[in-house]
Amino acid sequence: MTAPDRAPESVPAPSGSAAAVLRNRPFLLLWLSQLATQIGVNMVLYGLTFVVLEATDLSSAVSGLFLTFLVPSVLFSALAGVYVDRIDRRTVLVVTNALRAVVLIGIFAVGNDIALVLLLNTVFSIVTVFFAPAEAAMIPVLVPRDQLVAANGLFTLTLNGAFALGYALLGPLIVTIAGGPQPLIVIVALLFALAAASCATLPADPAAPHERARALAAVTEASHAVTGVFGQLREGVVYIRDNLAIAWSLAYLGISASLIGVVAVLGPKFARDTLGLTTKDLIVVVLPLGLGIVFGVLLLNNYGKYVARRRAIEVGLVLLGILLVLLTVAGPVSRVLTGVGEGLPLVDLSALTSLVAVVVAIAFVAGIAYGIVAISAQVQLQEDIPADVRGRVFGVLNMLISVASILPIIVVGYIADQIGTTAVILGAAALVLVSGLASIVTRGPIRESEGRDVIPEIVPGSPVDPTGANLPMRTRRSRDESTEAR
Repeated sequence: MTAPDRAPESVPAPSGSAAAVLRNRPFLLLWLSQLATQIGVNMVLYGLTFVVLEATDLSSAVSGLFLTFLVPSVLFSALAGVYVDRIDRRTVLVVTNALRAVVLIGIFAVGNDIALVLLLNTVFSIVTVFFAPAEAAMIPVLVPRDQLVAANGLFTLTLNGAFALGYALLGPLIVTIAGGPQPLIVIVALLFALAAASCATLPADPAAPHERARALAAVTEASHAVTGVFGQLREGVVYIRDNLAIAWSLAYLGISASLIGVVAVLGPKFARDTLGLTTKDLIVVVLPLGLGIVFGVLLLNNYGKYVARRRAIEVGLVLLGILLVLLTVAGPVSRVLTGVGEGLPLVDLSALTSLVAVVVAIAFVAGIAYGIVAISAQVQLQEDIPADVRGRVFGVLNMLISVASILPIIVVGYIADQIGTTAVILGAAALVLVSGLASIVTRGPIRESEGRDVIPEIVPGSPVDPTGANLPMRTRRSRDESTEAR
């Protein structure tokens, strides 16, 4: 009689599964707060992009906005991590979420005063720098060791999906429905307030007494940490300089990151001036681009074994360059296709030849190409770099990705204001196209050791990170890989 009563409990979900970790109420609350705030940050980024562009009509002002998001992370991350170890992390989570809600209300209050918007957004970004390490450090406090992989997988998946959900989908949707970005800013402020309340229910995680005693030495310790990091980065640079194959792979990833930076800054004005869409219609470009990246990863999973990784990267770069050129002439292409459709009276092709349809198709295929380039280059690095220097080389990679993302943001806005967004996008297309062709010509034919030997296989429950910075994956190798020598 009792056996049937116990039967449902005899087959519980694996303790390390995502379902099991989500049944942990404190972790669930932390994850929901991360979900709300990460999506909220990207919604605010879209809303402020709209505010800045509508108020100034300057791409350089949009560059300034993106820099206020990125630069504090570069400048203060090491210092923030040191201080977070000295304070109750629950307190850090509550205070940082509450402060961000207050700052957003301030941004709402200043309206179209762009100088104050940028100043308050810088404060918002600095506070966020302290939130991120506290959030990550709370995970092992809330979940047992056997659930850490699933817990971190959920957090990284949320991080990677937040841009598509917040910037490409919910941000434009709310701005369109509400008739402007101000209601969006208030909604996100409420999300941060709810996240603060949620984090207040978490268990305390006070610093040890000896840690609190060392608080005054935090700045010195951070300085030493940064010095050590730069020393290791120098070693990584030397290794890369002596291994051209690795240098090429890093170059591929740097090009990908630069392209994302250019599109992020110029996308709204490009959609308006070149494509004839409204600023609110950026979703037409960004959403299919994100879906294309996911589809590109799926293609690599299923068909990557049939194509050499280097050739997939090179073809992807060439295709990206061509697609960017097509995107700049999408208007005329749409009109030509519409004329062809009108010449076929028995067939209605208007749905296929409209400007929106053309842009969606180009953006989707561009996303596939970008995903193939970024993921293949990341896998190539994982295969080529020996374990004893992998950390240092990937340290250089992260620095390269950050620099490659920030530099275009600094320069392309000003350049676009001088010569136009279309010319800048065409220039970026030419650079991407030339880089792919240069790799094909310079590196020559595919050698046997560069064959179809690795297929990126996304671990079930793991996130997909197009930049490769947090990409957990397994690789399958061909039978002849044991003889491969790079």
